[in-house]
Amino acid sequence: MPASAALPAHGRTGDPAVWGRLPAVLLMAGSCLPILGAVLIAPVLPRMQDAFQHVPGSAALVPLVLTVPALSLAVLAPFAGVLVDRLGRKRLLVVATVLYALFGTAPLWLGSLVGILLSRVLVGVAEAAIMTCCTTLIGDYYSGRTRDRYLALQTMCASASATLFFVLGGALGSIGWRAPFWLYAVGLLLAPAMARVLPTPNPTAEPATAGQHPFPLRRMAGICLLTVFGAMVFYTVPVEMSYLMDDLGVRSTGVVGAVTALASAATVLGSVLFTRLTDRPRRRMPALFLLCAVGFLLMGATDHVALVIVGAVVNCVGTGLLLPSLLTLALSRLDFADRGRGTGLWTAAFFLGEFACPLALLAAKGMLGTLASAVVLLGLLTMLVSAALLPLTRRSPKTLPRHVPESI
Repeated sequence: MPASAALPAHGRTGDPAVWGRLPAVLLMAGSCLPILGAVLIAPVLPRMQDAFQHVPGSAALVPLVLTVPALSLAVLAPFAGVLVDRLGRKRLLVVATVLYALFGTAPLWLGSLVGILLSRVLVGVAEAAIMTCCTTLIGDYYSGRTRDRYLALQTMCASASATLFFVLGGALGSIGWRAPFWLYAVGLLLAPAMARVLPTPNPTAEPATAGQHPFPLRRMAGICLLTVFGAMVFYTVPVEMSYLMDDLGVRSTGVVGAVTALASAATVLGSVLFTRLTDRPRRRMPALFLLCAVGFLLMGATDHVALVIVGAVVNCVGTGLLLPSLLTLALSRLDFADRGRGTGLWTAAFFLGEFACPLALLAAKGMLGTLASAVVLLGLLTMLVSAALLPLTRRSPKTLPRHVPESI
């Protein structure tokens, strides 16, 4: 983590011995909890399907156990943002983390598939609050380059934790399909630490005009619309890489796993590179979308496995740069009074794009005949978005002043 990162003095509470990097560590850990919900039980879905094969409609209901939290998160994140601004970031985060653990471990003792599915909906509710609170608190505690670095670190942690949780889910799944749900209990360890360590943000340290102007809905609508598309770009390689490889005759799960891990590492590399950039996020957006587009075109316009892998790496370096750039751009437009609602809208937009990604590519594949053609189409659309964003790089929009120091 950046050595210069420190919390603003006005927000410090609790034991002085735990100030410093520990609050950031807890926020990064909290940001990984929704990722746990997205991948943890994927390896045990077949065994879960066997356990509930007698239940009518189980073929459709069991996969929903994995995906419904993301849909709940996308739908409810804006409402979570409103609660963040009204109830307070820290308080809601602690409560949501406890509920996450309770709802997440509920399948350990629930015998009904419908009951398990309902508990997963509630996990998504808790995840919406957790993700919104963690990102909002990063915006509260830090500013400038320090904030940018932590937002990039958030992306890196999410990418790395996805691989870790998938491995843990598979290992615990060898015990039984219920065993991976025990990992949700980690929320009961994080919640007391969050309550003890995280400072309570102080709105009086923000500009005197904070909260005295309308919510910047128009400006946020533009960045949220761009984020929906950016999320589709971000998730295409993780979701579709195995299918592209299969279409090229690669049947080895080991090879597919290694290629997916390489792409994940490229995303982390992109996030690291983000911390070295000095220009404004909006100025680099066209170049980042263009980089992602080049990756898509390499992946979809060739029959050579090596070029597909190169395209995936190029694309994922771009997405590793793109995600924190989008989030930084969104937070730069929000002051303290609006930050919760704005972050909630951005989070909803991102997970809506995640949910729509496979559906959009499936529809494009149906029209064009092959997945590779659908990826090429997405690459061309990404190039168009890049071109459309070029005029924005010449503007100097009004941004909120940064009143919170980067380090104390």
